[in-house]
Amino acid sequence: MATPRLSSFYSLVTHERIDSTNEEAKRLATTGAPAGTLVWADEQVAGRGRRGRGWTSPPGNLYMSLLLRPGRVASIACQLNFVAAVALAEAVAGLLPPGASVALKWPNDVLVNGAKVSGILLEAAAVADHVIDWLVIGVGVNVASHPPDTPYPATSLQREGVHSTPAVVLETFADSFERWHEVWRQAGFARVRDRWLASARGLGEPIEVRLERETLHGRFSDLDETGALMLDMGNGGRRQVTTGDLFFPQL
Repeated sequence: MATPRLSSFYSLVTHERIDSTNEEAKRLATTGAPAGTLVWADEQVAGRGRRGRGWTSPPGNLYMSLLLRPGRVASIACQLNFVAAVALAEAVAGLLPPGASVALKWPNDVLVNGAKVSGILLEAAAVADHVIDWLVIGVGVNVASHPPDTPYPATSLQREGVHSTPAVVLETFADSFERWHEVWRQAGFARVRDRWLASARGLGEPIEVRLERETLHGRFSDLDETGALMLDMGNGGRRQVTTGDLFFPQL
């Protein structure tokens, strides 16, 4: 593995093959590893996406997990989900050729020309008073390949004209995340939210949100101060959605 150039904010832990970078970061968290510990692997054999789904993890793509210790209550710490998404979108945009479109799909997918190129998985553990002891941000980026059998369009950086390596993508994301993390620490969620909304796919448009037991249809009107999606329903009401899968109507 080529060694990426990272700032002193990070402490890199590398593996050629591992069950899951998130699982390893969680194991390290429970043994006292410091914030900034970054687990990176060439390949995962038990990668996971949101809501327990498997994440196809062949060599050639980026699989990494970052351990943080935010010391905030869960509702605030979970804003780091959007910090990571904004940073990842910025990193991907900086690698793409001119004219490519980069957008964010709620809650944290990055889309290139309308197709998913990456995903983020947040996991955390709390101590007393709901304060987060540790939080792990797992990031997967389709660098060289993408899964062919997804319920939504998917792509890879290579397919979109980027001839790069996982190490370079990791460096680029790590630099962007460190800057946005500092913005969040110093100024709070407002600037992160504004930046996320500026890149949001489907804002102001009809969308479909699939929950565990129902499917909602409405207009994506806003992202609230907690990161929840605000959905304007056809009956004039408004629904706050904190978890679910977002789909766009076929044109």
